[in-house]
Amino acid sequence: MIRAAVFSFMISLGQMALAADPSASLRPVPRASEKVEKPATLEQSGAIAQPDQNAEQQDAKKRGGLFSSLRPLFRTQKVNREGRARQQLLKKGAVCGDVAIQGEPVGRVTGKIRGCVIEDAVRVRSVSGVGLSQKSVMDCKTADALKTWLNSAAKPALAKKGGGLQSLKVAAHYACRPRNNQKGAKLSEHGKGRAIDISGFRLVDGTDVTVLNGWNASRFSKAMRQMHKGACGPFGTVLGPKANRFHRDHFHFDTARYRSGSYCK
Repeated sequence: MIRAAVFSFMISLGQMALAADPSASLRPVPRASEKVEKPATLEQSGAIAQPDQNAEQQDAKKRGGLFSSLRPLFRTQKVNREGRARQQLLKKGAVCGDVAIQGEPVGRVTGKIRGCVIEDAVRVRSVSGVGLSQKSVMDCKTADALKTWLNSAAKPALAKKGGGLQSLKVAAHYACRPRNNQKGAKLSEHGKGRAIDISGFRLVDGTDVTVLNGWNASRFSKAMRQMHKGACGPFGTVLGPKANRFHRDHFHFDTARYRSGSYCK
């Protein structure tokens, strides 16, 4: 009983001392001869240092976010090579900002008939690797439509014929004239740089097939019709051998647009 009372009395004295001096501590004070060891650093203790989250977030924002900082990791040598190759092709003669359309810029073209004007005309020599028999003047919208047609219709249609399509036989491109060269007719889309006439195709093995002879030929009739149909959409007007007597030996493609959609015949 006496010991319990003494122990309780000592605890009370300690609490009173703490209350009087909050900085006081009951922990033992090291002797003067003992060295006080500093706590180990994160590196010495083997612990992993945690980055300052606020600083990291601010840095990520400056770089454009996490994916922006990781972007260089995903750039392969192949991507870099393709980028350099694209730049070289653009320097060598790409027009309309497209490496698939090779040629040269012409600028503004005008003719003798009112309305025969092309703004920012280009002279195209090849599209998607397919050569043109003559350099053809047109606007970029028509050049782009030609590219779409070649990739989606012409090349697939002739892929299994003579090694595939090598070049196009161009019958007409820009020409300041009335429709079908008929006096008094409206201005042709050729006079606006929006049209191209194709009369034949050369294959990789040297075979030449014309629209006139190939339209009903057993070997090429299906491909001819596939190319004709495939032009409806990329072009606003598509005319072929069944359209009229003026087009029985070539395809006429132009980028005129109508409210009712493409006109194909």
